Amino acid sequence: MAKNTKGFPLTHVLGFIASLVLTFAALGIALKTSLSFKTILWVIGSLAVIQAALQLFMFMHLNEGEDGKSNIINIASGVFIAFVAVAGSIWVMSFGM
Repeated sequence: MAKNTKGFPLTHVLGFIASLVLTFAALGIALKTSLSFKTILWVIGSLAVIQAALQLFMFMHLNEGEDGKSNIINIASGVFIAFVAVAGSIWVMSFGM
């Protein structure tokens, strides 16, 4: 993306609209469908991850700048460490003595 210091912030508006669509989609699935509870949780969780990624790229400009690739690598390693910590804690609490 080109650095645009003047003009209308089109990417921000599109990101905001996409975030609203994802939010209302999750709300509609939660309130208006007859899916099972587990399926609803999986769909809402998936929409939440998509929305978090959308906000990182559209509003936080994660991949822009001189060190855009290192920002993505740092976020990915942070997500991996958080996943290992949460999964390990659940595993220890479930099967530990």
